[in-house]
Amino acid sequence: MKIYLIGMPGSGKTTLGRQLAEELLLLFVDLDKEIEKHEGKSISQIFAEQGEDYFRQLESRLLTEWASSAKGFVMATGGGAPCFYNGMDTILKTGRSIFLDVPVSELLARLDRKTDRPLLHAADVDERREKITTLSHNRQPIYARANVTLHHADLPALLKAVHFKS
Repeated sequence: MKIYLIGMPGSGKTTLGRQLAEELLLLFVDLDKEIEKHEGKSISQIFAEQGEDYFRQLESRLLTEWASSAKGFVMATGGGAPCFYNGMDTILKTGRSIFLDVPVSELLARLDRKTDRPLLHAADVDERREKITTLSHNRQPIYARANVTLHHADLPALLKAVHFKS
């Protein structure tokens, strides 16, 4: 079983993914951590030194490697992983996808103090709101292709979504 949690940064993919993997006795994979481990650098460093396109190519390659492995897992994808290089197609072909749909206002509250996300660096809260709103708007059509969309995700909702047959 391969389960992919998709959604915006701050939507809870990592937190809920760990819980879900533990409950289902599956390996938990944080795609961003896999990228950092592969490169020996933080995501911010990769963006600063090699740029976003390099990062997206690497992200796509590692997503494809995991997707083609025989291992079962719960993966917290990076927010952009489904959106570049046919990532959503890879996800849909190889497992079950769950979109954690969180309102921009909640994302702002959750990301208030986090500055390690390169696409969300902002001078102030208004600029961050604008960036998150634009990113969310642009990614919605791709995220909407998920097998299941959860607006109020918690572990019981995820477990129900995993066992739902589409």
